[in-house]
Formats: sequence, structure tokens, C-alpha cells
Amino acid sequence: MKNILVLSVICLTMNLYAQKKAEMDKKTIYQFTVEDISGKEYPLKELQGHKVMIVNTASECGLTPQYEQLQELYDTYKDDGFVIIGFPANNFAGQEPGDNKEIAQFCKANYGVTFPMMSKISVKGDDMHPLYKFLTEKDRNGVENSEVAWNFQKYLIDETGHVAKVVSPKTLPTDKSVTSWIEK
Repeated sequence: MKNILVLSVICLTMNLYAQKKAEMDKKTIYQFTVEDISGKEYPLKELQGHKVMIVNTASECGLTPQYEQLQELYDTYKDDGFVIIGFPANNFAGQEPGDNKEIAQFCKANYGVTFPMMSKISVKGDDMHPLYKFLTEKDRNGVENSEVAWNFQKYLIDETGHVAKVVSPKTLPTDKSVTSWIEK
């Protein structure tokens, strides 16, 4: 009888552990598949084991020159398991009016962007993309609530797919607070 009780406790504990692990696994970016700027599926689960920066971008913003620092950062750390993913969005003062083709051409021609760019989405409001709902809501990401303040807000994602840090739009991508996070 004692053995049955011990076995029951072990099974219950394992089941609770499995449920908790499944719940935490849902609180990662890996649950999402997004669309790249050319319209192809981009499963974020392919980024497992990488540090990731997710950034909402715009072509006609005072912060648009950050594309240059984003590319510099990507070139410096891409071989060390770091990925930047740009999400064009037109949520702030109509500063990303172009379509995906125009945005891709702009990024390549003006800043030589080679990091992955996704299809244009909404990062705020009623039509907010599910990934950004995840990034901005503690109930979904398990870490913190945030609001996308402007273009070029950065979300740093650790190697396990969890939100690690939210970086202000005005903070340059090459800021020491970002590079030290990548390097640790």
C-alpha cells in the first residue's frame, strides 16, 4: 500500500511538472509563425538557441537611421547566434506608408539591410499582431507589461525564447546596454 501511495505521489508530481513546463513553453516566441517581407512563413521556433532582437521599424521616422546601427549590430554578432528581426509598422504618424516590396527596396538600397525583415504588421491598437500582444502583455509573456512607445522599440529575447528586456526606441541598437546583453 505504501508503494502505491509513493508511486501516486511521484506520478502526480511528474504530471504537475509536465503541465508547468508546457505552460512555460507557451510563453516563448517559438509558438509564433510570422510572414517574412516576401510573403514566406517564418517559424520563430527556428530561432531556438539564439538571442533575438525584435524591432518595429519605419522608413520615414526621425529614428530611421537606426537601420544602420541595426545592420552593424547584426554584422558584428550574427555568427555568435544573434538575430535581428525587423517588423515594419505604420502605427506612429503614418511613418511606414509603403508596401512590403517598397519597404524591402528602401531597406536594401539605403541601409544594406541583410537581417530578416518581416511583412508589415500593426504593433498597437485593435489590430495588433499576436506576436506583439505576446511581447507587450505579462499574462502572455510571463515577464512584464510594456507598450510600444514609438518606432524602433526593441525587445530582447533570450536563447530560450523568453522576453529578457525592453529597450527604448531612442536607445541606439549599438548601445552598451544592448551589446553587453548579447555578449553575456
